Amino acid sequence: MGKLRFLWAVCLTALLLFGSCNAKESDGSQEGPLRVALLINGNLGDKSFHDSANNGMAMIREQLGCQTTVVEVGYDDSKWEPAFRDLCDEKYDILICGTWQMQEIVTKVALDYPDQKIIVYDTSMDYAADTQGNYKNIYSIEYKQNEGSYLAGVLAAGMSQTGVIGFVGGMDNTVIRDFLVGYIQGAKDLNPAIKVIPSFVGNFSDTAKAKELTFAQYQMRADVVFSCASNAGEGALQAAKERSRLIIGVDSDQAMLYQETDPVLANLIMSSMLKRVDQSLFLSVQAALLDNLAWGSRVVLGINEECVGLADNPIYQRVVSPEVRQVVDDYTGRIRRGEIQVVTAFGMDQPAFTNFINQVRP
Repeated sequence: MGKLRFLWAVCLTALLLFGSCNAKESDGSQEGPLRVALLINGNLGDKSFHDSANNGMAMIREQLGCQTTVVEVGYDDSKWEPAFRDLCDEKYDILICGTWQMQEIVTKVALDYPDQKIIVYDTSMDYAADTQGNYKNIYSIEYKQNEGSYLAGVLAAGMSQTGVIGFVGGMDNTVIRDFLVGYIQGAKDLNPAIKVIPSFVGNFSDTAKAKELTFAQYQMRADVVFSCASNAGEGALQAAKERSRLIIGVDSDQAMLYQETDPVLANLIMSSMLKRVDQSLFLSVQAALLDNLAWGSRVVLGINEECVGLADNPIYQRVVSPEVRQVVDDYTGRIRRGEIQVVTAFGMDQPAFTNFINQVRP
């Protein structure tokens, strides 16, 4: 049992014994439900990253009894800091925000609101450089998306008929590169002759460009594409639908999310690389409720903590052959046991990254 599964069990038991989500005064008395707010520095409706965070808030509200607020700010970054400061002024018990784009804002806000408890996800504060203790009330959550993407690479290589697969990322940043290098390693471990075409949209909102990039990859013989672009990824999904090509989704189980509204598309999403933002936020708030959250530190969650991995649903079971599913399971077990060390883009300089992706370019 992974550490998070153990923590979850402990927390659930405690909640059953001691009741729902209640904020405590310094004298130990209850002052009502814990108030938790999430700032989305983008838009909901991506059926991916932001929606996963929003689902985490629903879990926090429904299962822990907390009072929750979700503020959707959009992609205009000039609005992010004022919106975050407004939430601080409203004195929520815990504020949550995500992505590396919020790191500088959180750094500044923490100076002006030293008592505010903040959870940041998909990035980490630089605790080693924090000699003044400015981050003592900030908890950082990062993910081993490279591990889950390794399995996506194994799946793509196993299902490809042409030996060429694609990758459509959002911004060319370290987190998206981490998806890519894991994807390449997994595909190459299964098929050393595999070719991978990587493309970056340049943002997480331009669906038209993501669609264009996906079509371009199809012209270069890619027959499976891995989409890692949040809202922009809708363009890659629509390209797959128009050409009746298999695609791998990201962050949420996208096939199940489209099953009712667009069954044709859903049946082409053979799996998704799950990045369980929802579960990580739920567990963090649950631990904070029990005074077990290590404020002032970071955690990195991967396959062993069940926060990344491939979606296993009826479409995956039907579309992916039993032989390929068994291979994916075998590689999952090898990562769990430490037999495979998945390369990461964190700490990888530009020449090393360029060389890594060039080895598999067509």
